[in-house]
Amino acid sequence: MHVRSVLIAACGLAMLAACSKKPVTPLPPPPPPGAVAGSSAADRDGDGIVDGYYTSDGIYHPYAPPAPPPPPAPTRRGERG
Repeated sequence: MHVRSVLIAACGLAMLAACSKKPVTPLPPPPPPGAVAGSSAADRDGDGIVDGYYTSDGIYHPYAPPAPPPPPAPTRRGERG
């Protein structure tokens, strides 16, 4: 009877193992805008933000700097401000 209970427990574990989810590997992120296929992203100043990319021939291509933020809106003054 001891063998029978071990076999039942093994079958139960096998059924539970078949229902377990397999780990999903995430897809790699898409290349940043302006990158060339086959290039490697580069973070030259080490701040965690991609600054440009290296092509397969080893040349570094920086991204254009972002546009400055718009000026603040004028303050409301006067009778109804």
